[in-house]
Amino acid sequence: MRLTIQGIDDGGTIPPRFAFGVPDAEDHVRLGNNLNPAVSWADVPEGTKSLVLICVDTDVPTKPDDVNQDGRIVPADLPRADFYHWVMVDIPADCTGVAEGECSREVTAGGKTDPHGPGGSRQGRNDYTAWFEGDSGMGGVYLGYDGPCPPWNDSIPHHYHFLLYATDFERCPVEGGFSGQEVRSAIEGHILAEARVTGMYWLNPDLDK
Repeated sequence: MRLTIQGIDDGGTIPPRFAFGVPDAEDHVRLGNNLNPAVSWADVPEGTKSLVLICVDTDVPTKPDDVNQDGRIVPADLPRADFYHWVMVDIPADCTGVAEGECSREVTAGGKTDPHGPGGSRQGRNDYTAWFEGDSGMGGVYLGYDGPCPPWNDSIPHHYHFLLYATDFERCPVEGGFSGQEVRSAIEGHILAEARVTGMYWLNPDLDK
């Protein structure tokens, strides 16, 4: 099975138009265009009943002490965790992709409540839900795609893994505002094939040098 992310080569950088946050000379970061990238795939194996699409950042700091703090740096050796940016299940087996901006075209304060996607698909919550919890301006349930916004003072680039799974499920056994980890646990043992494209993104200007 082959996965293509238009504008993102495997191991390359993610264009700013796909990001939730982009660099700002005065405030370090500002909101970006937050377009979902165009995603396409081919060579889906026989017997596939539905597809699952996930985007996860595996480099999120596990301690918030230094995150986005002036005069401080998030150390490279800090243990890292997963942060899910996009979780979509029940994509029809005969679907071949989604267009750029089809599922997200801007940052929506409080989160998108009914994100667009291929007919029959369902989109779960991403981890901005937890990140903005308690924030009066941005708090809410974030469904569908919301792009990269790593700490602007992180000492390492973040890796964003776009993962496509072909499954034998007619309907993925998750409900409500399901999470990325819930989906990955649910499809374990039901994956017929998988494909991956990894892009990198950062906001720390020192990493441009």
